[in-house]
Amino acid sequence: MRRNGIAIDDGFAEAFPMKATRLVVTAHDSVWASHAAVSATGLATSVIGCGCEAGIERELSREETPDGRAGVAILLFAVSGKELARQVERRVGQCILTCPTTAVFAGLAEGELVPLGRNLRFFGDGWQASKVIAGVRYWRVPVMDGEFVAQESTFVVKGVGGGNLLLLARDTEAALAGAEAAVRAMRAVPGVILPFPGGVVRSGSKVGSKYASLVASTNDAFCPSLMRLTPNSALAEEERCVLEIVIDGLAEADVAGAMRAGIAAVVARGAQAGITRISAGNYGGKLGPFHFRLHDLAPRGEA
Repeated sequence: MRRNGIAIDDGFAEAFPMKATRLVVTAHDSVWASHAAVSATGLATSVIGCGCEAGIERELSREETPDGRAGVAILLFAVSGKELARQVERRVGQCILTCPTTAVFAGLAEGELVPLGRNLRFFGDGWQASKVIAGVRYWRVPVMDGEFVAQESTFVVKGVGGGNLLLLARDTEAALAGAEAAVRAMRAVPGVILPFPGGVVRSGSKVGSKYASLVASTNDAFCPSLMRLTPNSALAEEERCVLEIVIDGLAEADVAGAMRAGIAAVVARGAQAGITRISAGNYGGKLGPFHFRLHDLAPRGEA
C-alpha cells in the first residue's frame, strides 16, 4: 500500500496487556505542576529496565482539576498491579511530595484501588490529618511551604502497552522531522503516552539475545549499519535511518487512535520529506493479543 508516495507495510504492531493509572498533579501554577510531573515520570521509558512506563498525558486547566489549580495528568503503566502500586508510591513520594506547592489526586474514577497518599501520610510524623469529601478520603501532610494534599487511593485499570510505529527514512534529518510530526499528532490523542525521550526511540529491540542474561537486544533487522552483515535485514538500500515510536494507552482504541494520527501526520508530509516507509514491530503474534494492522489505520487514498 502507498499513501502520498510513502509505502505502508502490510503488517501489524503487537501490543500486550499492562496495568495503568492516571494521576492528576496540581500546584500553585503550571510551572511547578510541570516540574513535579516531569520528575515523577523520569526514568520510565521501558518496563524492561525502569519498572514502569510513564509520561505526561496533557496539561489541565483549572476547571479540570479537583482543587481548581493548574494541573498536569500523567499516566503510569506496569506489568502488574503490585509493581504499579510500588512505582506510584515511590514516584509520588520522591518527586511530587517533594515539589513545592503540589497536591496529587486520582485521575480515574473506577478500577482496583491502590495506595496513593495512604502510606505517604506517615511522613507527617503524626501531624497528618484526613478529611472525607463526598465519600473520598484525602490526607493533609504538613510540609515547610504549607500542606501536601493527597487523595488516599488511586484506581488501576487494564491498559495496553507496546503499540508502535517504525519510520524508515533516507537519512537522519528526514527521520527526525517525520518522527517529530508524528509525535505532535499522537500527543493530541487522549489516553496515551509516548514514554521514550521526545516520544521517540532509536534503540528498537527484539525479544532475546545471544547473551543469556539479556531479555532483549538490538533489532538488527532494522539497523542500517548491519544491512550487509545480518541475514535478517529488512531494509532497502535507500533506508539509512529508522526511528520507532512506542505508544501505551488506557484502552485498545486509544492506542489505535494515536497510531492512526501518527501515520496520517507522516503521510501528509509526503515522500518528498524523506520518510520512505512505515512499518511496525511484532513477534509473530506471540507476544501480545493486541494487533494493530497498519493498513486498517492508514488514511484512505491511492492504492
